[in-house]
Amino acid sequence: MSTSKGKDVGEGSSSSSSSLVIVDDNNQQQHQQQQFAPVSRYESQKRRDWYTFGQYLRNQRPPLAISQCNSSHVLDFLRYLDQFGKTKVHLNGCGFFGQPEPPGPCTCPLKQAWGSLDALIGRLRAAYEENGGSSETNPFASGAIRIYLREIRDSQSKARGIPYKKKKKKNPTKTDEGA
Repeated sequence: MSTSKGKDVGEGSSSSSSSLVIVDDNNQQQHQQQQFAPVSRYESQKRRDWYTFGQYLRNQRPPLAISQCNSSHVLDFLRYLDQFGKTKVHLNGCGFFGQPEPPGPCTCPLKQAWGSLDALIGRLRAAYEENGGSSETNPFASGAIRIYLREIRDSQSKARGIPYKKKKKKNPTKTDEGA
């Protein structure tokens, strides 16, 4: 009997089918295709982010259960993630503050980009509710988180000298008058 090698869907494979070998009473092999819905990139990221946040809570002293989590724990998690950031954020005293294309290196810290944090919070907010949390107690949907993200967006925008412009939503009901 042959065995299937490789990752299954739970391990992050994007494969949409897998082969299952069945041996009947006559020792003849029958191949049957099982269809699996591929896991989207968003769902995969959401699952990974949820696991990472859970690990963060378990590593706290004392360890925290998700049911004990509040917005201050989420803010601490976001600050913790800054150490892994790749976006140079110039400080007020830096000679390159406000310059979108600085001419040289500086000692300003690398941080998580605002857009990455915003997307992360969106995924964690959805994962919290999908894992049994109520929308009323969702720590990722707290006003404190929205304020923090707004402050990060504004400070990074000023530090880079690039103003944040909210994207305008397309109006799907508007039709072309010239056509």
